[in-house]
Amino acid sequence: MKKLSFSLLILLTVSMHAQIDTEIYLFDLQESQNDQWVLSNPINISNNDGYDSQPHFYDDNTILFSSERNKYPDIRKYSISNGKTSFINKTEQGGEYSPQRIPNSNNVSAVRLDSDGKQAIYEYNYNSGDHKMLIEDFVVAYPTWYDKSTLISSVIINDSLHLYKSDLKKGKNYLVAKESGRSIHKIPNTKLVSFTKKVGKSWEVWSLNPKSLKTEKIVNIGNNQDVCWLPNGTLLIASGTKLLQFSPKKDMTPTLFYEFKNKNIYNISRITVNKNGTKLAMVAEKSPEALAQEQLDAYNNRDIEAFLKPFANEVKIYTFPNTLDYVGKDEMRKRYGTKFKEVTDLNAHVTKRVVKGNVVIDEELVTANGRKFTAVAIYEMNNGKITSVRFIR
Repeated sequence: MKKLSFSLLILLTVSMHAQIDTEIYLFDLQESQNDQWVLSNPINISNNDGYDSQPHFYDDNTILFSSERNKYPDIRKYSISNGKTSFINKTEQGGEYSPQRIPNSNNVSAVRLDSDGKQAIYEYNYNSGDHKMLIEDFVVAYPTWYDKSTLISSVIINDSLHLYKSDLKKGKNYLVAKESGRSIHKIPNTKLVSFTKKVGKSWEVWSLNPKSLKTEKIVNIGNNQDVCWLPNGTLLIASGTKLLQFSPKKDMTPTLFYEFKNKNIYNISRITVNKNGTKLAMVAEKSPEALAQEQLDAYNNRDIEAFLKPFANEVKIYTFPNTLDYVGKDEMRKRYGTKFKEVTDLNAHVTKRVVKGNVVIDEELVTANGRKFTAVAIYEMNNGKITSVRFIR
């Protein structure tokens, strides 16, 4: 089993120390009489402080996903019928990504990344969590099963991703394309698989015939990287706070499928739909505005744990413009923990808020120890966390 270079660890696989905070949302999906689709009854099925991603419908009632606990992600399952979750496995010094059901089996596959940098694809017993490596010396990053013995996956080769077909019966791997991406799916009602690849500065969706290895371009999706298919053959594309749609049979370019107004849904990434097209699961971050408001509400409640939650572990606090005051949540806990205990009238009221991309600027009227004064806070967010604050006092 090979080790990844440090740069590829950061680029291609999620680092838990990067404080990526994502959640998985489940929606009911219904097509109306005028060919419009309706998403309703949103549920946060992960509800976890940390990394949650790569949802997969194991069956009609169960969703698998990668979910962080104790700094590493394990394979978690969610029951749609009762809303309960549990973990399939527990890997002490490593984590699992991209869990999927193996065709014609109850067992699950997942990409395992150990803390020493070793990465490979494993099979896990659905009930016991017992595991075994499926492919030796092949650094699978993003896999999809075509059938029980055929895996289509983006594989780390040197410093890039290449798409391969792996025949597990013969123990052979076949190169399909270079510069591939992370979104690989079976195309409904065909014998084809779709994959993404980088062409210039844009991402494109291509089809693959796993038998002949013939590929064909479907559509350019710009800067977007994550797609999935509806049962009717419509391609869905994750794009910021929107889902776009593209029908290869009739469309020239993608159009709007759905736009989310919920501030807890931002930077949509992994999306998937069940076989019947009645459920949609997706990954999203909280919006910058939601993060800024979350810490403000906790500040006014003098709740130190809730206040620290939206911040990255290595958050940087500045006096505007670039005088670094301190770094890290530990130091923030010392300073604000004392303030919350001693200043009983502490309150900050936002008089004006400006949101621009991943930056939120709050003009505040602050009350402390019977005194009122104005302050400006500039918050920068990355990966679902506040990574820096600049104060103008």
